[in-house]
Amino acid sequence: MNRIDTFIKRLAKLGITIELFGNYPWIYLYSVNGIVITEKFESEHGFTIAYHPLRPGDILEFININEIFKIIRKYK
Repeated sequence: MNRIDTFIKRLAKLGITIELFGNYPWIYLYSVNGIVITEKFESEHGFTIAYHPLRPGDILEFININEIFKIIRKYK
């Protein structure tokens, strides 16, 4: 989860707060600056930003960083 923590802290330095929630193995973007995200991406239940690694030692990868920043800019 270190990549997620780093991502959240870097956005916070820019004045952007995000909330995430998870339903294994999905990690969803719930809100940006308190505004709840209504779009869905890579899932039927929310805006997916990443998947939990399936095996120990695997690294968490963001699905599509360009789409993530598009939605953050939209709700910022």
